[in-house]
Amino acid sequence: MFMKAAWLTVSLAFWGLILSLIIGFFCALVRFWRWPVVARLAGIYIELARNTPLMIQLFFLYYGLPRVGLLLEGRTCAIVGLAFLGGGYMAEAFRGGFSAISRSQIEAGLSIGLRRFQLLRYVIFPQAVAVALPAITATAIFLIKETSVFSIVALPDLMYVAKDLLKEGHNNESNLLLVLSYLLIILPVSLFFGRLEKRVRFAGFGD
Repeated sequence: MFMKAAWLTVSLAFWGLILSLIIGFFCALVRFWRWPVVARLAGIYIELARNTPLMIQLFFLYYGLPRVGLLLEGRTCAIVGLAFLGGGYMAEAFRGGFSAISRSQIEAGLSIGLRRFQLLRYVIFPQAVAVALPAITATAIFLIKETSVFSIVALPDLMYVAKDLLKEGHNNESNLLLVLSYLLIILPVSLFFGRLEKRVRFAGFGD
């Protein structure tokens, strides 16, 4: 039961993290380029995402949207909710990376004929990601921990299974397995990002 629940948790966390990285990067990018309307909308989204709990967002997606005729299954709600929450935090992580890029580098790139996409790919992106990587790591771990509330949308995740076993009287076993399961999920992620940070630092991008 815990293995199935752990696999469900990992799969939902994976897609939620991927989408949150994409959303966060896009929001940070439009604010960096200072596109008037889109940047303002991105700022509103970031504040909304970061200042509302994931549980409230899941309640809105799973119980609120059906009242207006939009019915989403539990897995979809979990991924969308995690991506919505994570996108706001990832945007701030990337914003810290983008803010480390000096305007002189941007002007120098434009003066030698680089297009915006080339400037982003060869100058901005490598440096911004290197600076933002510690914040991205912390956000990724935070989002994995937040998956513990997925049980409120009737998903048989780790917390859901642990609650069922607690009702059956397996207190010690369920608590121990719950802790070990999250440890086995989060520890490899932490080690992976830690190793990635060292490689990036060794390559000189973070200097």
